[in-house]
Amino acid sequence: MDIEALKVDLLRDEGCELKPYTDTVGKITIGIGRNLSDCGITLAEARYLLENDISSVIVELDHKLPWWRALPEHKGRALANMAFNLGLPRLLEFQEMLSALEAGEWQRAGDEALNSKWATQVGDRAMRIATEFWRA
Repeated sequence: MDIEALKVDLLRDEGCELKPYTDTVGKITIGIGRNLSDCGITLAEARYLLENDISSVIVELDHKLPWWRALPEHKGRALANMAFNLGLPRLLEFQEMLSALEAGEWQRAGDEALNSKWATQVGDRAMRIATEFWRA
């Protein structure tokens, strides 16, 4: 079978949607006809998406907060974790926390992370991130 020709046929007939949508029979679908309702994704696909998402977060942090690379590794990783969870636009709303991180005021940075609606929404994750900000 000519797999490349089949790909062209499927792209033509299925279309390509980059965000989930509900198809004509009520199934959540994405991409070129991927039925998420019944098939989901594989672990390999989830890990591939994670790699892409991490790369995007790092590029965004480099662009908007270039000083973040100078943070101690564990603090930078905690900030990237927050950026992954919140998205960069929402992370940038944490102005007091970000200014504390940039100034090396670790206690204040952790306190500011916990002093937010986000912290109540994500529970233990917020405490783990704040602990990394506080940690020497």
